[in-house]
Amino acid sequence: MEIKDLTLDREGLIEAIATEDAAFDEQLRAAAYRTKIATVGEKVYLRGLIEISNICVKNCLYCGIRHDIPCQRYELSDDEVLSAAQAAARRHFGSVVIQGGERTDAAFIRKVTRLLKAIKAIDTGEDPPLGITLSLGEQPREVYQEWFEAGAHRYLLRIESSNPNLYRRIHPDDPLHSYERRMQAILDLKEIGYQAGTGAMIGVPFQTTQDLADDLLLYKKLDVPMVGMGPYNPHPDSPLTLSGATYPTAERRFTLGLKMIALLRLLMPDINIAAATSLEALSDSGRVKGILSGANVIMPNVTPEEQMIKYNLYDRKTLVRDGSLKLSLPDDIPVGYGAWGDSLHFKR
Repeated sequence: MEIKDLTLDREGLIEAIATEDAAFDEQLRAAAYRTKIATVGEKVYLRGLIEISNICVKNCLYCGIRHDIPCQRYELSDDEVLSAAQAAARRHFGSVVIQGGERTDAAFIRKVTRLLKAIKAIDTGEDPPLGITLSLGEQPREVYQEWFEAGAHRYLLRIESSNPNLYRRIHPDDPLHSYERRMQAILDLKEIGYQAGTGAMIGVPFQTTQDLADDLLLYKKLDVPMVGMGPYNPHPDSPLTLSGATYPTAERRFTLGLKMIALLRLLMPDINIAAATSLEALSDSGRVKGILSGANVIMPNVTPEEQMIKYNLYDRKTLVRDGSLKLSLPDDIPVGYGAWGDSLHFKR
């Protein structure tokens, strides 16, 4: 396939995703990077990642913090969360992301509301104050509204697959794991006024190139202003891994991860696209390669290290030990320090 022949309809996306040609991939990533610079600029925006808790009520079959998996659980104290947010502010990150296992208990909901107000009150010495993104799963609409009014303005809720049948193959078949409920939650977030983002795993078992193309088209159909997607990395103790289901090689999953970023940048030029940590688990400087493929957001981890290693969605212990969850960008990639870096797509 030649880059000049690329079309961004379903058939063209399927062909581009299926093509395994290094020269084509290089041209695609270069075209996406040029589009990124022309639409959202050269700067990369930073979100200090705070992993508040690995306690989760869900039992997603691929996940290393699923409810039934044996692991050491933790929950950050208010002081630990605020200390991490202050560390992000001192480094002029501009924004933080509060991410955690899915919980809907009243105590946790109140805690998040309390923390949102406290983070907004942090004196950064700059204007605006810290921006806040949440990634805390499905919640009742009134909880989303409460958190929005408390100061959160972006929310990432990954659909994990645009294909309802694939979604059901990688989640338990019960009311707690409903494709329809998750989709409704994304719509709730949009209606409330969040910059609502979504995303999917890339290279998960049972997934087809058609599924991946449909993932991209779903983001466009939902008109989301931001996307966080990344390669599937198996957790050794998850039911999906233990089932023996096959999936692409690490090299292919990494290549697909970069290709999906590049295609999405061409499909939706002015949205925010994150270079996921899961890229780093598959290749040295994986997130930088994601930036050079069209992404414009990166999330250096500011969680206390003794807890960070317990947030093991997939096996990332090596990433934590060697410090590659921290910020590491070449000098020639400009950073939007002290800025929220909100989506131009959302503003327009």
